[in-house]
Amino acid sequence: MPKRILNGVVTSDQNAQTVTVSVERRFKHPLLQKTVRKSKKYRAHDEKNTFKVGDAVRIQECPPKSKTKRWEVIAE
Repeated sequence: MPKRILNGVVTSDQNAQTVTVSVERRFKHPLLQKTVRKSKKYRAHDEKNTFKVGDAVRIQECPPKSKTKRWEVIAE
């Protein structure tokens, strides 16, 4: 099965080798036909601490690195 890849923005880089990435998705509401924005935060592994707050990144699924990390940052 292919690994999922998501686009997002780094919202926190305070932890060692970890960044918090906010991923926004847009979809049309089924009844109201209005565009709805929903966002979700993912914790991703950043091996070299290269990404800072505000950077646009791509994250990819990976085996669990810790209790909360199931994603890793792809260099962009």
